[in-house]
Amino acid sequence: MESTILALAGGLFGAAAGLLLPRPAYRLAVEPEEPWRSVTPEGHPVGGWLGPARTSYGGRYGPSTPATVTVTALLCAALAVAAGPVPELCVWLLIAPVFVLLAMVDRAVQRLPDVLTLPLAAATTALLALAAVLPGARGSWTGALLGGCALAGGYFVLFLVNPRGMGFGDVKLAMSLGLALGWYGWGVLMLGALAGFVYGSLYGISQVARGRATRRTALPFGPFMVAGACTGLLLGAFGA
Repeated sequence: MESTILALAGGLFGAAAGLLLPRPAYRLAVEPEEPWRSVTPEGHPVGGWLGPARTSYGGRYGPSTPATVTVTALLCAALAVAAGPVPELCVWLLIAPVFVLLAMVDRAVQRLPDVLTLPLAAATTALLALAAVLPGARGSWTGALLGGCALAGGYFVLFLVNPRGMGFGDVKLAMSLGLALGWYGWGVLMLGALAGFVYGSLYGISQVARGRATRRTALPFGPFMVAGACTGLLLGAFGA
């Protein structure tokens, strides 16, 4: 019964959060030197930063709202069931929609904007510090800090070795993902990091096999980093 209630609560929260993501995903999906989008493809002004990507006359732009709501709701519901009624669950539910938003922006323009990655890292650090001092917490804030530094450091090395294949935005995102994974220990951190590379490799191979890409084609890696981290986070929460 408790799991059902948590799943429903997490799913409802995720659905509400997912409803707010299409518009910022559209506005932030620009090249580094361009300003954030303020008009629709038809030239109509975009009102505000949060909400569905729909115009006042019923037109749609940007990501699909039903798909975004579904993905975010399922992710939050799964995290709620996996973690259970513990303090860190609030952290996972708050950062999960941002993970989804970053994945959508990176998929669209192969960019992970600082306006999302840097506040996310700071907020995750602070929220996990708060969760660590509350009764019932099942992770380690020290482990989270070490995990964030380790994963960001590993991606930074990859960036130095091959800057054309690994963007610096990936390094900044790795800090937040490492914080979340490191909360549950080194095993979960390694699992989440490895899963991201496996997912990215499988996608790249499939694209090459279909003739949609070559071995030199640059692919957005952020969505696979997020998917791998969520896999590790779910397994880590279940294990804890």
